[in-house]
Amino acid sequence: MRFAPLLCLVALVAAPFASASSRYEVRNRRIEPRQTLAQALHDAALPDAQVETVISALEGVFDFRKSRVGDQFRLVLRNGELDFFDYRQSTVDEWQVRRDGEKYVGSKRTIEVEKQVSLVTLEISTSLYEAALAAGEDPGIGMVLADVFAWDIDFYRDTRKGDRARALVEKFVSKGRVLRYGEVLAATYEGGLVGQKRVFRYAMPDGQATYFQEDGSSARKTFLKSPLKYAHVTSGFGSRFHPVLKYQKNHNGVDYGTPIGTPVWAVADGTVTTAANTGAGGNTVCVRHTNGFETCYLHLSKFGAGVRAGSRVSQKQVIAYSGNTGRSTGPHLHFALKRGGQFVNPLNQKFPRAEPLPKALLPDYLAKTQVLASQLDSVSVAASASAGPGPRAAP
Repeated sequence: MRFAPLLCLVALVAAPFASASSRYEVRNRRIEPRQTLAQALHDAALPDAQVETVISALEGVFDFRKSRVGDQFRLVLRNGELDFFDYRQSTVDEWQVRRDGEKYVGSKRTIEVEKQVSLVTLEISTSLYEAALAAGEDPGIGMVLADVFAWDIDFYRDTRKGDRARALVEKFVSKGRVLRYGEVLAATYEGGLVGQKRVFRYAMPDGQATYFQEDGSSARKTFLKSPLKYAHVTSGFGSRFHPVLKYQKNHNGVDYGTPIGTPVWAVADGTVTTAANTGAGGNTVCVRHTNGFETCYLHLSKFGAGVRAGSRVSQKQVIAYSGNTGRSTGPHLHFALKRGGQFVNPLNQKFPRAEPLPKALLPDYLAKTQVLASQLDSVSVAASASAGPGPRAAP
């Protein structure tokens, strides 16, 4: 089942088609802001009694509290009476209400999803996004790789024409179409600026999975290279002509151009010292880290769940969402880094790596990564998740 294009979903789509004895009408809609499903059904001109029928049929099948803005639904009416209702939340989450004689039955649609493991190869000519499209991959693979190499590569600043990336990655596929990417089991990046980076996913005895380099040293560093998975620097660190105040002023941080609502993650473990509106800085989160470091994230649209002064946050935790609050000329994130109370340039700092793999686990790790390394370097790889053994994957 495929829904009509989004533009058609905004307005009521009446598509009558006649048969010898019945007249059908199809209405496609989506959940709008501050709308419940029942309200959306009323707004779609479904009679009150039939709205109650749909809601009753879905009770115990669909949790109405999880209805979200943008969810799509379709009504099929036969001779003015509801014949079929379909509610879609994602490519794998759909619910239906079907007419069965004189009653209506609600159910969740079963969609078969297969997990595969594939070798993805990207060659960059302009951007990671374009490289993904050229390779026939979903652009989402770029976000997956940005996550894996977040400690070493800023995929906006550090990429160069001719760079190559290869990843052994899980794909969740339905009817031949990739729904989403899963875990990256192994990846390598060969860059003109960053050199060669090679990482493997490995689950520790406690079940926590992380990435290590080929020799067992950690791929993680105490700080990430960027507070965003993928964004470009619009203003660097140092003196500049302030666009609002109209005079030369020190710019004690880095500005990233990014749409409102982009997830912002903590670049390192720490304790939140500020989570409030600071006036010119708008909604601001500041985090205190070890060794005298402090980071601040300004002009946010909103804070992440549970983020408040005194709360602990972990590296890569989403602590806020970018915005355009305070003294700001447009949507962006201002990111500042202090060391010993003094502002420093976040873009030229070098941070140590985390602890390497314990020596007792090294033989097991090397044996398993050898298998993945051979697959990573091969021309092709079996598409089945059961193609061969590898490092223990976290559930």
